[in-house]
Amino acid sequence: MALLDFFNRRKKDINTEMSFIDHLEELRWHIIRMVIAILVGAIVVFIYVREIVSKVLFAPTKANFISAQWLCSLGKKIGIGDTLCFPEVHAKFLETQMTGQFISSFTVAFIGGFIIAFPYVFWEFWRFVRPALSEKEQKKTKGVIFWVSFLFFIGVAFGYFILTPFMVNFYFNYTLSDQIVIMPSFSDYLENLIYTTVGIGVLFQMPLLVMVLARIGIVTAKFLKKYRRHAFVIILIAAAIITPSTDPFSLTIVTIPLYALYEASIIIASRINKRQDAEKNQTEWS
Repeated sequence: MALLDFFNRRKKDINTEMSFIDHLEELRWHIIRMVIAILVGAIVVFIYVREIVSKVLFAPTKANFISAQWLCSLGKKIGIGDTLCFPEVHAKFLETQMTGQFISSFTVAFIGGFIIAFPYVFWEFWRFVRPALSEKEQKKTKGVIFWVSFLFFIGVAFGYFILTPFMVNFYFNYTLSDQIVIMPSFSDYLENLIYTTVGIGVLFQMPLLVMVLARIGIVTAKFLKKYRRHAFVIILIAAAIITPSTDPFSLTIVTIPLYALYEASIIIASRINKRQDAEKNQTEWS
């Protein structure tokens, strides 16, 4: 029923309502254009896949990585010496399957294509959803494509520049015995990198999700404040799922920004609720 109601709110023009089949046909073309955009990005990435793997994917494993250098210089400036400096890591990756590198090339291409095409993909999705909104709701959602894309890329950058080098450094320098040689597969490293970039990019959409839920009356700032502790536990579980392991360093690095986003969501919901109360009071007085 909810799906039918959504379709009924979408219109081709002011006078003519689209049929259910028309809606499905339009949705199909939106999806096709999304897939084409991802494939175009994937083809570009695949052409340069060797350079991307060596210069982008493996960059966080090196001591001269930009964020590693920045953290090291920051530690020296604030007077804690080399505490924030990463030790040298000699990361080598093993591939035990004959087709492993070939399949990984397509994985890199697809994920890279999705990241590149993300603003366009969301724009196509928004073009389909937007007609179901009222004129007032459309005005309130101006700039949504920019903010969704911005938060996604911020999340991807955080996972790539901050979380990934921390995890690589921790795991390659943590040893139980000198007889143990750490040599993970490239597929394993790639899977972890996807989780810590694309996964966190999706989780960084939390404030926008709360904003939408607050505007339609499902979530209030009072509700979010009441369940802060429960939210922290959920965020901790989400961080444990996103990070490839449950070591305290990785969990802390992921949990802090996610909880900060939750607090930002409370502020956003509070402002929306105040605005809604003011509009309600104004309507009652009039």
